[in-house]
Amino acid sequence: MRHLIDIMELSTEEIDDMIAVAKDIIAHPGDYAEKCRGKKLATLFFEPSTRTRLSFEAAMYELGGNVLGFSEAQSSSAAKGESVSDTIRTVGAYADIIAMRHPKEGAPMVASAKSTVPIINAGDGGHNHPTQTLTDLLTISIEKGGFENLTIGFCGDLKFGRTVHSLIGAMSRYKNVRFVLISPEELKIPEYLKHETLDSKGIEYLETTDLEGAMPELDILYMTRVQRERFFNEQDYIRLKDSYILTPDKLENAREDMSILHPLPRVNEISIAVDDDPRAKYFKQVLNGKFIRMALILKLLEVK
Repeated sequence: MRHLIDIMELSTEEIDDMIAVAKDIIAHPGDYAEKCRGKKLATLFFEPSTRTRLSFEAAMYELGGNVLGFSEAQSSSAAKGESVSDTIRTVGAYADIIAMRHPKEGAPMVASAKSTVPIINAGDGGHNHPTQTLTDLLTISIEKGGFENLTIGFCGDLKFGRTVHSLIGAMSRYKNVRFVLISPEELKIPEYLKHETLDSKGIEYLETTDLEGAMPELDILYMTRVQRERFFNEQDYIRLKDSYILTPDKLENAREDMSILHPLPRVNEISIAVDDDPRAKYFKQVLNGKFIRMALILKLLEVK
């Protein structure tokens, strides 16, 4: 039995295979409509979500399976004090596979140790979000044709942004990838990520506070929101939340083939005036999330 807790658990070959399956699903959806008939996915979301939860549910329905679960901790026995381990053991009696989001780092790992069915980490605090990373990788593959020889700019909350941490880890395994890390001083990427992933592999990166100055060299701009739920101090959140706002004028020096990604939800870090720019790919990214999650479900359930 296989779980997915961290994107680094997948080899590049496995990622390539899943991307190939996702692209085949896009091209031939009818071929996959009955692949999971009789199977059940449980979505256990102890933290709010729109895209991740609904894309998992849409993915399972389009594979011919069924879905059960809850969308907030208060609607589960966690509100009565039930442990994650007990919840997982219970739900494993009803479902064939579980997608779980939890505010505490490491909770899906704890769950996987007790589960009798595959666990998918759908986000654990500021730690990991592997299926968003698979979504990002599918989008990059479609838009850029591969993962090598790219300069990727990450902008916004790089300290708490689990999507940023996961994507940096995944992309660090491909050749000639360079990162430009754009954030206020207070929201720079964690030191452990620089030391363990970037410095240890000799990967080139630049830390800067200047979004417009970095723009001309980027193949991909990955925007993130400043996350209120990760702050202990409301004043710090208010001070930093509007640090970077992408507007059409800031794209004047960007490459015509640059791709703008965002894991969503956005607040105001991307102006709605950017939505009609052909470089804006974040709503395509949302749809790609369904297709790659379909491929992941098939892989973990060992459905050919």
